[in-house]
Amino acid sequence: MKISNYVLMLSKVLLLALSATATTVAFAASQEGAIARGEYVYDIGGCASCHTKDTPLAGGVKLVTEFGTFFSPNISPDAQYGIGGWSNDQFIKAMRQGISPEGEHYYPAFPYTSYANMQISDLLDLKAYLDAQDPVSEPNLAHDVGFPFNQRALLGVWKLINTGHQWTPDLSQSESWNRGSYLANGPSHCTQCHTPRNFTGGLQKDTGMVGNKNGPEGESVPPLFDVNKLAFGGWSEEDIAFALEIGMTPAGDFLGGSMSDILENTTGKMTAQDIQALAEYLYTLNNS
Repeated sequence: MKISNYVLMLSKVLLLALSATATTVAFAASQEGAIARGEYVYDIGGCASCHTKDTPLAGGVKLVTEFGTFFSPNISPDAQYGIGGWSNDQFIKAMRQGISPEGEHYYPAFPYTSYANMQISDLLDLKAYLDAQDPVSEPNLAHDVGFPFNQRALLGVWKLINTGHQWTPDLSQSESWNRGSYLANGPSHCTQCHTPRNFTGGLQKDTGMVGNKNGPEGESVPPLFDVNKLAFGGWSEEDIAFALEIGMTPAGDFLGGSMSDILENTTGKMTAQDIQALAEYLYTLNNS
């Protein structure tokens, strides 16, 4: 009888051990999947362009605007200077609402108005990828912003004026079109450069991507919504896809300026399917 009890107890212990092992293996596999998906979200978001000056994820990239000069932050998993220790909720709040774990408003040089359109699952995958990278102990550079723009409390008013409507799929369009629309309005944030801004620096969303004469670093950004079809509006869907992938226009010229970074760190890393989806969406802006 005692032997039977011992065998029964041993069997239970083994079953618990096997169950725990299976759970651990399943969790590890799930994390590996999230990290792999997160790396792709990192790529289609062009995160390297803004957060890598010298060391990956360490930030320090300068953005000069009419409101002041901003420096991208460290987004490595370093506990002191990066986002190490952030909870999932804190990360999502930062990405979608532009609010730090300390409750401060982020400046909209960080394009959270586009990231607000991203799916929660994509953001969690992105965080899983960032958490899996090597931490970089490099302090963040202070923004050079004068009065009154250095008063972060005013950003609460800015948000009331410039945020609200979020992207939703158009059920009358194809799945591919909606994917392209999601990329342009969400993670790849095409709208941030190709849409003109109002006097507060917010996007003039009612105009669409008609170009921006005062783009990043003072660069004039051409229209994607080319009503007169003088340039982009006359491109075919195949022309657009080729330009997004290779950087060559139908005229044989190559895209330059800030688009060189986009080609290297964003569209150049997209799958062929996503390139086609984005091309399909952009094409319909001028041919609907």
